[in-house]
Amino acid sequence: MALTGRAGLVAAIGIVVVLFAPQPGPALAGVCLLLAAGIVVDLTFAGAVRPLRFHRSGDTLVRLGQQATVELVVENPGGRRVRGLLRDAWPPSAGVYPRVAALDVPAGERRKLVVSLSPTRRGDRSSVAITVRSLGPLGLAARQGNHQAPWTVRVLPPFLSRKHLPSRLARLRELDGQHPALVRGQGTEFDSLREYVVGDDVRSIDWRATARRHDVVVRTWRPERDRRVLIVLDTGRTSAGRVGAAPIYLAGADASGAGLFLRPDPRPAPGWPRLDWSMDAALLLAALAARAGDQVDFLAHDRAVRAWVSGASRTELLSSLVNVMAPIEAELVEADSQAMVAAILSRAKRRCLVVLLTDLNAAAMDEGLMPVLPKLSSRHLVLVAGVSDPSVAAMAGRRGSVEEVYDAAAAEQAQLGRRRITARLRRHGVEVVDAPPEDIAPALADAYLALKAAGRL
Repeated sequence: MALTGRAGLVAAIGIVVVLFAPQPGPALAGVCLLLAAGIVVDLTFAGAVRPLRFHRSGDTLVRLGQQATVELVVENPGGRRVRGLLRDAWPPSAGVYPRVAALDVPAGERRKLVVSLSPTRRGDRSSVAITVRSLGPLGLAARQGNHQAPWTVRVLPPFLSRKHLPSRLARLRELDGQHPALVRGQGTEFDSLREYVVGDDVRSIDWRATARRHDVVVRTWRPERDRRVLIVLDTGRTSAGRVGAAPIYLAGADASGAGLFLRPDPRPAPGWPRLDWSMDAALLLAALAARAGDQVDFLAHDRAVRAWVSGASRTELLSSLVNVMAPIEAELVEADSQAMVAAILSRAKRRCLVVLLTDLNAAAMDEGLMPVLPKLSSRHLVLVAGVSDPSVAAMAGRRGSVEEVYDAAAAEQAQLGRRRITARLRRHGVEVVDAPPEDIAPALADAYLALKAAGRL
């Protein structure tokens, strides 16, 4: 049972009547009896909410920043009309609109309600409960009950760096071309046979082909292009820090109340976690490497393996990656670098490009990755990519007050630590990409293309 605002209004009017009545005692009793009788009438003639049945349908996947639509069908098998309010409860980050909807279902009929979701966070968003309030004919009281109609919408990473993909694909076509340019003496991947000319390396003569053709034939080689790329995502505590600025959208209705739109939140955006920026960079790199013909695998790890994707085809790679990335959240524990390297080595038996997306935090790297890095870099080509915090760079340039001078000193020390750890990584033969949030994805793609052009994969 639930009392409405109309019941409170009636009670307030009754109090006024009692105050001005010549005999307050009988007047108070009469007001209470009248109000109680109205509540009993409403509860008697209000439609029952327990027999209601609910069915859902609609979207189960949506990208962050887009809308999802979920339909809710309410069926009334009872003998009385159910008229009142329905609240479909979801987590706040689901961005549900409308939160409360008017409900009017005649006996034996069904009605469909449409709920729009505008999620503000990545991951799985599940419905919590459905609360129905069935009003009586007087509107003083209502029957109220909760129901379950489970439904989950998976919010996928937005892949904002997709806009950089066409330009990087154009550079890839320039690199490989429709007809690969062969350079004698470079590369280890066999390409074709041709006749011997003066100046060819005699070690490249194919004696079996020479015997078959009765002419001297040599093998031509090209740099290995179609290689394996293993993208490793560090999901430890350092990936939880928020950096950069992320767009936040709020749901609202137009002037008529009939339409729904998304408008930017005017409040300052706290930014995305480093984990989300790293995911965006990983998606761009995976799309580019797949188009280049490379086999792309994905590993998410902190103290244990959080996700693993291997053997996906070029057409299925991105959908597989966004699906496994969606529920991953940063764990507030220190990443186990030794276990991470062991997981990489157990999955990558042959030499490949290992792209590690982590934070170039000097203290965490000194205690975690640096001691076990030689074991990894001796067997694979390693590229470490980290998302820098633009607010630290801005802090280092301010000198307006004493407090800002101290802040600038701390920022300079943090930047010096990143430069020091970058230099140490490069001395170990590791490629390093350190870029702000908006630039990390294209910078990582450029580093991959540079390795591809040099034939180092």
